[in-house]
Amino acid sequence: MSHPGSIDRRSLLGLLGLSALAGCQPNSAPSFKGVDLTGVSYAQKLELPDADGRPRSLADFKGKAVVLFFGYTQCPDVCPATLGELRLVKEAMGKQGEQVVGLFVTVDPERDTPELLREYIANFGPGMVALRGSPEQTQAVAKEFKVFYAKVPSKTGPGYTMDHTAASFLFDTTGKVRVYHRYGAGPEALRHDLTQLLAVKP
Repeated sequence: MSHPGSIDRRSLLGLLGLSALAGCQPNSAPSFKGVDLTGVSYAQKLELPDADGRPRSLADFKGKAVVLFFGYTQCPDVCPATLGELRLVKEAMGKQGEQVVGLFVTVDPERDTPELLREYIANFGPGMVALRGSPEQTQAVAKEFKVFYAKVPSKTGPGYTMDHTAASFLFDTTGKVRVYHRYGAGPEALRHDLTQLLAVKP
């Protein structure tokens, strides 16, 4: 699967390179481009199996910044655009980008089999993990993160699409949720906030 054509790889890497020095100072309080979620009571717990069936939680990724996104593999636009942008941001961050993990939670476990999820997430480079729970587990996690999703029956056949919240949750290196990025916030904002979060020492 190719990355979204709306993202110009060379231009994006150049823009991010120009903003590479815009990170936080070691002793300064973070100032985020996204919505600051520091101290909220929700989005605290995530426990789901990965595409290989291994139980995963936020504790598995301590020491790294985490970008969490809810979506599904047959999403035609928002999901591949978001994951493709994250891949390019990670690449532009160089060695720092290796300390960023992308978590993709499917809201369509009925169709998103483990095999399909492994194939899908591999398109977006290293440091990306697909998570797939039962319908009940998916509902519980979505409730914890205040994420909406629902089936939308096809008007032309027996299939369906999924409506879902189009946003990312960013966690610092201690596993605490810190930032909410709405879809379309842009790569520079994502790069800026991930740099801030990587400065938080576990």
